[in-house]
Amino acid sequence: MLMPRRVKYRKIMRERGGRSKGIATSKTELAFGSFGLKAQTNGWITSRQIEASRRAMTRSVKKGGKIWIRIFPDKSVTLKGSEVRMGGGKGAVDHYVAVIKRGAIMFEMGGIDREVAKTALKLAAYKLPVRTIFIEK
Repeated sequence: MLMPRRVKYRKIMRERGGRSKGIATSKTELAFGSFGLKAQTNGWITSRQIEASRRAMTRSVKKGGKIWIRIFPDKSVTLKGSEVRMGGGKGAVDHYVAVIKRGAIMFEMGGIDREVAKTALKLAAYKLPVRTIFIEK
């Protein structure tokens, strides 16, 4: 499972207005591979979802090609236990998420033909909570 080794602040403040807004300014072009999976909507992706999509891709391509993960879950999400009364401070860190903005490339693949890459990235997209699109160089 992906998570940061050390963080400056254990508990991060939630941004106002719910989910992240705006369009991605970085990670908008293919940098490593020939094919990629680009986000069409904003949202949070947990480390479990990243791992599930990585497994789906590697199983699909078998032993060919290379996969690059361009996102990293560095934002902590806190939760309080169920049926806990109000007050008592903020809850403990439960899991980590990656903040995804529209237009950001999340996964890249290279060294395989187009059809194999498209099916692998489609399988990975099923595991994610954001709408995605397949792109190529």
